Amino acid sequence: MDSGLRAPAVQGEQAGLDDSNLAEAAARRQERVLSVVVAAALFMQTLDGTVIATALPTMARAFHADPVHMNVALTAYLFAVAMFVPASGWMADRFGTRNVFCAAIGVFTAGSLLCGAAQSLPFLVLARVIQGMGGAAMLPVGRLILLRTVPKSRLVSAMAWVTMPALIGPVIGPPVGGFIVQYADWRWIFDINVPVGLAGVLAAWRFVPNRRDATGRFDLVGLVLSGLTLAAFLAVLELVGRDILPAGLVFGIGLLGVAAGALYWLHARGQTRPLLDFSLMRLPSFAVSVLGGSLFRVGVGATPFLLPLMMQIGFGRTAVQSGMITFAAAAGAVISKPGTSFVLRRLGFRSVLVGNALICAAGLAIYGTFRISWPLWGMYAVLLVTGYLRSLQFTAYNSIAYADVPPARMSAATTLYSAMQQISLTVGIPISAGVLHVARRGHLVPQPGDFALAFFAVAAISALASPASLLLPKGAGAEMSGKVK
Repeated sequence: MDSGLRAPAVQGEQAGLDDSNLAEAAARRQERVLSVVVAAALFMQTLDGTVIATALPTMARAFHADPVHMNVALTAYLFAVAMFVPASGWMADRFGTRNVFCAAIGVFTAGSLLCGAAQSLPFLVLARVIQGMGGAAMLPVGRLILLRTVPKSRLVSAMAWVTMPALIGPVIGPPVGGFIVQYADWRWIFDINVPVGLAGVLAAWRFVPNRRDATGRFDLVGLVLSGLTLAAFLAVLELVGRDILPAGLVFGIGLLGVAAGALYWLHARGQTRPLLDFSLMRLPSFAVSVLGGSLFRVGVGATPFLLPLMMQIGFGRTAVQSGMITFAAAAGAVISKPGTSFVLRRLGFRSVLVGNALICAAGLAIYGTFRISWPLWGMYAVLLVTGYLRSLQFTAYNSIAYADVPPARMSAATTLYSAMQQISLTVGIPISAGVLHVARRGHLVPQPGDFALAFFAVAAISALASPASLLLPKGAGAEMSGKVK
């Protein structure tokens, strides 16, 4: 009789376990779908960036411009992203994550159409700014969608899922860009964004939840002050040493940026929800990820500008040959994703971030030693390995940043983190272009040695990410990585 009484109870427990397993499987499927949808938008962004980098020398000839000065086509986009990222978190909370995400993809796609219609460099720069306005919300809002859906125990895996498809863009971008500019019209490098953008809008509207959160009034003063600060900072980096404007005027622009930054700091302290909430820097894991990640990305941001130019201008290779060489770094990033969780689980976040930053910086310096006499397999090997390690570093930074962030502050955290990420990527381009401009004085066309100095400069900055990561507590991110203390 006793066993008969127990049987229904056991069956009920089994049914409960089955229901729990089904719910868990459904949750994981939803996470994967959202990851793929977000990745589609990132794919479009990364494909665009790598394709245009390969096409810059060809576009310079079409616009009768100096190839070195074409870096403005890259910085204009990144500058616009950095300017408008601060507003993305408030917009997502106010209008809903799905609505803002779809609108961002739509604006980016419209900007792509304008880029393809450009007849001059100034028009192209304006169109790139419009692209950047859309791109400003795509990354932070996409990341916010995942952070609000995926538990911390599976966040590393989700971040790997979302970045893996996005990394396909850099893999196919250089060879596709080289093929387009050599055998077709360079304008197609922007037109290919249109079908991807339309598909992204439809998928996002279908699968992304439209979550809203309570918001206060929009901080327009904060956006203006933060925008002036960033504009002045990036303008000084772009102008210093270039003999475009008098040194006194450049210095004045710098003072304007410092004043605007100080005013924003005072303004933000009186806001309950500032656009850029720097109080989050009190969280050690977030602060280390922002500081170390920003230093690390300076070198990474410069690479898509320097490497194709060196291959085509310095070595005299065709756009197709350049693209086939530079894609190896992105290929290394893709193959790293399946093993990212394993490496972080075995070594922990702190060990990876400290040691791997130095190795990646050394890899950037090795780029500067490339010469036309190098065998192709040697270049491929260096780019493949450094791409693998760089992707590991990115996943670690992007995951550990949110380890200690409370759910109520996720929107503010993604906004600040994305803004700093875009700024650091933007900074690398004018720094490397400035070094290249100074190094090539005395000869019209940059030589391989000039590119070497530029790579060494950004590598030195990236190496500083290693000591910055020492500030991370030893057990940080154990819940995410699964590392046993």
